[in-house]
Amino acid sequence: MLPDRLAISILLIPAAAWVVASGGPVFLLMLVVMFVIAAREYIRMFSASQRPARWLIIVGAPLLVAARAFPILLTSGGLLTALILAALVWHLVDFERGAPASATDFVVSLGGILYLGWLGGFFFDIRHLPDGLWWTLMTLGALWSSDTGAYAVGRALGRRKLSPRLSPKKTWEGFAGGIVVGALCSALLAPFWQIGAGPNSLVSWQTGLLIGAIVGLVGPLGDLGISMLKRQTGVKDAGDLIAGHGGVLDRIDSWLVAIPVCFYTIRLMQLLTR
Repeated sequence: MLPDRLAISILLIPAAAWVVASGGPVFLLMLVVMFVIAAREYIRMFSASQRPARWLIIVGAPLLVAARAFPILLTSGGLLTALILAALVWHLVDFERGAPASATDFVVSLGGILYLGWLGGFFFDIRHLPDGLWWTLMTLGALWSSDTGAYAVGRALGRRKLSPRLSPKKTWEGFAGGIVVGALCSALLAPFWQIGAGPNSLVSWQTGLLIGAIVGLVGPLGDLGISMLKRQTGVKDAGDLIAGHGGVLDRIDSWLVAIPVCFYTIRLMQLLTR
């Protein structure tokens, strides 16, 4: 219910804002912990029907996120190559031990490492842009407001199904509401972020409007993506970390898509205005 969502947000937003503002090791540690939990939830979804490389995903996905703090690991492609080869060896051995579908298991393992580890790394990247604190707060604010707007508008006005098989409760009206509410709330909050970023920053109500609209537009793809995984694997929630609200993956599903897109949008704006 909407009041429950708002209550959870009110409790989590101050803690999240403190971690984002702290940056550095605190922010990186939070990301690692978050993606360890997300990796465990991913494994839990697939374990009933597949044999994913449990410990390789639990270690590999957050390691790929943390590697963003050490560019040499990613520039050469060494870490990613090592993880792919490790997954291959894992499932070759597992097949010899009697696993019936190691080829599919191998793809599931790679999917978890890349989906969580590679996309999750953009959480670190956006925080470490020029004025990254304020861009991160802008993006997270847009995500929260867009999600709440989509839910509220969909409940009040929703008639036409957006994706009947994946998420029967989502509607085109809610989708449009998420874009509008996300854009407007982000634009309204942007002047506060601009105070911190300074007058010469690109942080403004105009860029807030753009980021909010982008979040509302692409965020639902992440939500539908997790719905696809849950439908395929037959689970209701990815986890049970928050009673009645699912797990970490259920909370960050839209973030995994929206944050990378916002990162590249901000980088493009910064390059064009040099």
